[in-house]
Amino acid sequence: MTAPIRPRAAEPARPPRSGDRGPLGRPRWFFTLFATDVWERFSFYGMSAILVLYATAPPSGGGLGMGSGDAAALYGLYLAAVFVASVPGGWIGDRLLGARRAVLYGGVLIGLGHVSLAVPGHPLFYPGLLLIAAGTGLLKPNMAGLLSAFYAPEDRAGRDAGFAVFYMSVQISSLVAPLVVGAVGETVDWHLGFGLAAFGMALGLLQYVRGSRHFGTVGHAPERAATPAQRSRVLWGTGLAVAVLAVGYGTDAALGTFRIAHVMALTGLLTVLVPVLFFWRLLRDPRLTRAERVRVKTYVWLFLASALFWAMSLQGGSVFSVFARDSTDRTVLGFTVPASWFQSALPLFVLLTAPLFAALWKRAGDRITTAAKFAIGMVCVGAAFTVMALAAWQTASAAEGRVPAVWLLLAFLLLAAGEVAFAPVGMSAATAVAPATFVSQMVGLFWLAGALGGGLGGNALKVAGGGSPSPAYFLALALAALVTGLGLFLGRGALARKLGV
Repeated sequence: MTAPIRPRAAEPARPPRSGDRGPLGRPRWFFTLFATDVWERFSFYGMSAILVLYATAPPSGGGLGMGSGDAAALYGLYLAAVFVASVPGGWIGDRLLGARRAVLYGGVLIGLGHVSLAVPGHPLFYPGLLLIAAGTGLLKPNMAGLLSAFYAPEDRAGRDAGFAVFYMSVQISSLVAPLVVGAVGETVDWHLGFGLAAFGMALGLLQYVRGSRHFGTVGHAPERAATPAQRSRVLWGTGLAVAVLAVGYGTDAALGTFRIAHVMALTGLLTVLVPVLFFWRLLRDPRLTRAERVRVKTYVWLFLASALFWAMSLQGGSVFSVFARDSTDRTVLGFTVPASWFQSALPLFVLLTAPLFAALWKRAGDRITTAAKFAIGMVCVGAAFTVMALAAWQTASAAEGRVPAVWLLLAFLLLAAGEVAFAPVGMSAATAVAPATFVSQMVGLFWLAGALGGGLGGNALKVAGGGSPSPAYFLALALAALVTGLGLFLGRGALARKLGV
């Protein structure tokens, strides 16, 4: 009897020769990924810098004419959608497409979204935002996965160094993009500014397609391809969800009652429900040991603290932007600084404060627990909103209702210090407390904390009555952050014992 034919095992991905060096003194594949991310982040931060300003500009000035509260909600929920999309985006790359194609397709969606925003008029504005959110959710987690795949599992030092250099792309783009896109969008034409973001993404895609020949076979196929049964379940589930949404919103439109706020409400609801379902499924998994289940339950406190942190930190691009435009004296030697340029202050201060915190963490070692680092980050954010409360209070007596720019710059400095203290530690904590076979799910929870924070923070100004942010608004959020920071500091010992970090 003939022996059954066994399917050949998939060949492991082969990285290119490490001796093939390019710019930055690193392999050419690294420069390709680095340059692609620089341009993708240029498009993202450029568009984000003018999004709220465009939304609140009067129709006579080419804007949407939204109130400040609605524009802040739109901004927050857009970022929340990006965070939520990163969870299925990571799954698609890991199980269906492979990281290489997932990055390419994500970039194409982002480019189409920016092109939609660049079209004069407003009909394609909201579809454009959805395309950018979906594309970013597909590109970002798979870009990180693709970069990691080039390093051997045991090469932790090399991988950490690679990610450290790669992180520079975010700071370069977020520093330059608001200056370029903001100047064009505010002073020339909003849609031309969005067009520059589209051009940046096009350059990123061109760089990626040309440089992918240096990848070897890395990222060409999914690491853990989904089975036909899994593909079928996802396909049917996605189809059902799309059908329900099409019927629901189609009926809404047919009755003449459809408003974009209805879509925003669904996004906000998802930012709350998805993390709850994530935790529920993880805690019910029988593969978790008792100790692992305790760690996951305890991590809920860090998750909630992360959501509050992002709810406040992400307002740097919305509420702070409105304050820059309406309540800040932006005249320097007769030149009026575009409000969007203040968005470059955050990455600049991140670059300045990051080495200080890195040195502090290294010197302190294990004496500063994860909860204590979270507390430091929350206190910095609370201090930033305290400064904004004082600045808003000063506008009542200031000439023309505008205060010196130093108030806003100080707030951005404190916000940057909070981000440096909080964000990298948050990602590290998620992976450190994760059960052995659930690291990806815990990283997904880290992203979902940002989604929940974006949804909550985006609606905070609207719930407070909309309009220009008041001293009471800033002070209330400052107190929330400071109280949370104090609670984390007082509970740092108990959290460290249960989390192990």
